[in-house]
Amino acid sequence: MKRRVVVTGIGCVTPLGKDVETVWSAMLQGKSGIGPITHFDASSFPTQFAAEVKDFNLGDYVSDPATYKWSTSNTKFAIGAASQAVKDSGIMELDLDPTMFGIYLGAGEGQQDFPLFMKLISSSEKDGEIDLERFTEIGLQELNPYFEVEQEPNMPAGHLAALFNAQGPNLNCLTACAASSQAIGEAAELIRRGEADVMLSGGAHSMIHPFGVTGFNLLTALSTRNDDPQHASRPFDKNRDGFVLGEGAGMLILEELEHAKKRGAKIYGEVAGYGSTADAYRITDIHPSGRGAIGCITMALRDAGLNNDQIDYVNAHGTSTSVNDKVETMAIKGALGAAAPKTPVSSIKSMMGHLIAAAGSVEAITCLMAIRDNMLPPTMNYETPDPDCDLDYVPNAAREAEVNFALSNSFGFGGQNVSLILRKFSG
Repeated sequence: MKRRVVVTGIGCVTPLGKDVETVWSAMLQGKSGIGPITHFDASSFPTQFAAEVKDFNLGDYVSDPATYKWSTSNTKFAIGAASQAVKDSGIMELDLDPTMFGIYLGAGEGQQDFPLFMKLISSSEKDGEIDLERFTEIGLQELNPYFEVEQEPNMPAGHLAALFNAQGPNLNCLTACAASSQAIGEAAELIRRGEADVMLSGGAHSMIHPFGVTGFNLLTALSTRNDDPQHASRPFDKNRDGFVLGEGAGMLILEELEHAKKRGAKIYGEVAGYGSTADAYRITDIHPSGRGAIGCITMALRDAGLNNDQIDYVNAHGTSTSVNDKVETMAIKGALGAAAPKTPVSSIKSMMGHLIAAAGSVEAITCLMAIRDNMLPPTMNYETPDPDCDLDYVPNAAREAEVNFALSNSFGFGGQNVSLILRKFSG
């Protein structure tokens, strides 16, 4: 028998707030964390707004913030969220074997120094061409090696291991928008197999910088409602025109059930099911039949030992792009069958934007809050029904509902698909 995995600590840093209870309250009230970009001058960009984390201070979480002076915001957000989750769990108060305490993140890359990059280009240009020898010479003078190292996506996991003396498995996956959901699923598998008793898992990311916004604008993936940012993210609405870029981190302490029960830990819920598939189709397009998404939902149901009519709530990937929302609707219907029209579905990206690699972890936490409080967060800005999106999207207002099993979907560029099923803990 596989060992059971429960969640005993949670923490987050998001555009809606910097702790779980604040964020959850804001969601239930339908608040928006979206506004004009302040991280850089975006006045010349097609999209000039995003969902930024406001007033973040690393010193609120660690006593030595100067230690992380070269770290980029993905690492700092990760430390903020992980510090909350670890404190919430009480795991550091134990005489814990550090070799059985691991970390598995779905964390993104650090931010590039765009002004410095432009300086290197302009200083190396000669007669319309880049002088590579000059570029290298200036780069060796100007680039900070510590900052360059901090751009690697494995750095948040490394910093967290040192911060909490987690000497067990240490991994990071960057499977785009599915990354932190995949990290949670794989971390649970490590515990199930007996390779760890406790795992700190989740994700952290920020792409609100010139390169990130430029890339998504070139893909025409971002909303361009610059005159009304707070209503720009409108998942499943007929007039949706793209997603809103967000940033932040979500972290969970996953623990083997008997280990948690032995110490009398508070248990938020159980990681009951995990499914992971690939579309094997195109890099930026979902397969039009939804075959990969249907496959991973079905796999998660099978892993949890559930029938397709036992899901009480679906936290959708729900990006607010035309293709994603249509195909995800198709996939939910394909996997849940006759139960789909009766199953409430909502997307919190309507309020906090898309946290990219960190999205799935915050959405898993949202599922745990829905289970705890028997409340469903709304899909905000839902005004005009789309014939291709014909499920119950919990429009514009939170709703009371009994939630015993919650399904969280995450679908990423490259065709990665991940579904997690969180279950109310019943002993």
